Amino acid sequence: MAAPNDEHHDGRPDDRLYFRQLLSGRDFATDDQLAQQMVNFVYAIGDRATGECVLVDPAYDPRGLVDAVAADGMTVTGVLASHYHPDHVGGSMMGFDIAGIARLLETVSCPIHVQRDEVPWVTRTTGVSETQLVGHDSGDVVSVGDIDIQLVHTPGHTPGSQCFLVDAKLVSGDTLFLDGCGRTDLPGSDHAQMIESLRRLSKVDDDVVLYPGHRYSLASSASMGSVKQSNFVFDQILGS
Repeated sequence: MAAPNDEHHDGRPDDRLYFRQLLSGRDFATDDQLAQQMVNFVYAIGDRATGECVLVDPAYDPRGLVDAVAADGMTVTGVLASHYHPDHVGGSMMGFDIAGIARLLETVSCPIHVQRDEVPWVTRTTGVSETQLVGHDSGDVVSVGDIDIQLVHTPGHTPGSQCFLVDAKLVSGDTLFLDGCGRTDLPGSDHAQMIESLRRLSKVDDDVVLYPGHRYSLASSASMGSVKQSNFVFDQILGS
């Protein structure tokens, strides 16, 4: 079942969690044809009580994303990067220059949280120096106010691909989509590692809701239980 496009408080007025899903070319970067074509999701996760939030993969229009959460009374205090590809963190791709974390840092001074193995890839892609990045290991927790976000290393699509688990929500970047998974024929990809990462994600509780890095399906999100049943990777690739 699809979740709302802009999910602020999961229908619970007293919930501190701020969680917003924004679609490129529709909710931001509306005049950018590449953003429309790539259908990237950016996520804002934060603490409604403190007004702090982090942005997951703020590409195409960082300033517009900062303004979007500011309209909700939220301030960007960090970035979570799922992986190094330009449509997620900025850089050059297919002859296009995509704004990303380098542009964001011109507006907001904040840490960029990446998986440790992804640090050199992010610096090469974005031009951001290592001193502006915080390298993490799997299982690390990034706290935003009173909200804890667990980082889950899921290599395969890239060496340092990572997912983010918060309050029964799994933001999966390009590791797992509602239908299919990330490509493993790109620089830094590894098919065997992807299989192991998918095995790891197959153990995520069924009631956790999956929020992917792109809208490649009609729905914008779905429970892990339904994804395990409908996504071919859990049958053909994992043989589950």
